[in-house]
Amino acid sequence: MIDGLVTGADGVVRCWWAGAEPIYQRYHDEEWGRPVGDDDRLYEKLCLEGFQSGLSWLTILKKRDAFRQGFAGFSIEAVAEFGDADVERLVADAGIVRHRGKIVSTINNARRARALRDETGESLAAFLWRFEPDPADRPAVFDKPTLTANPTTPASAALSKALRERGWTFVGPTTVYAFMQSMGLVNDHLEGCPCRAACAEARARFHKPVR
Repeated sequence: MIDGLVTGADGVVRCWWAGAEPIYQRYHDEEWGRPVGDDDRLYEKLCLEGFQSGLSWLTILKKRDAFRQGFAGFSIEAVAEFGDADVERLVADAGIVRHRGKIVSTINNARRARALRDETGESLAAFLWRFEPDPADRPAVFDKPTLTANPTTPASAALSKALRERGWTFVGPTTVYAFMQSMGLVNDHLEGCPCRAACAEARARFHKPVR
């Protein structure tokens, strides 16, 4: 078996990181690596990856419903209008990660996303998907040692730089690469994981946003 594949108690083969928690396994099976073209969902994931920094993704996943409630479903337009009272409300919300800097960053990033759309007439999705790497730049082998050797890539570094130049925060190359993995800009399910083929099929059907 490929290094990094595990068989769960349910008999399903998965990438090692899915663990034994049902919520994490569902995330692996149904979300991670599936291409997303919706602006609000992409914005949400960028911000939640920022919140995850220094924590486990499982922690964020368990709090995701509370995050969505607190941040108006991660509607870019709604969060861009948040003010000081919303910051204090969120800092007091025990259901989320109460990190003031990351809360402020999430509001800032909504404003930056809205500014991008207003200035260019282009969707956030179209902007982000321009950084999908060329297949020729991807690893030849998808096993655990290969995918854990470097938590960044040239594509994630380029996207991180482009976002930071536009005023986004908490979007370093490692955070951005985790975002790219989860939102289907790359398919990093291991060889032998059933989700690898499923995600490849989903990408083949996906219409890459261009505007």
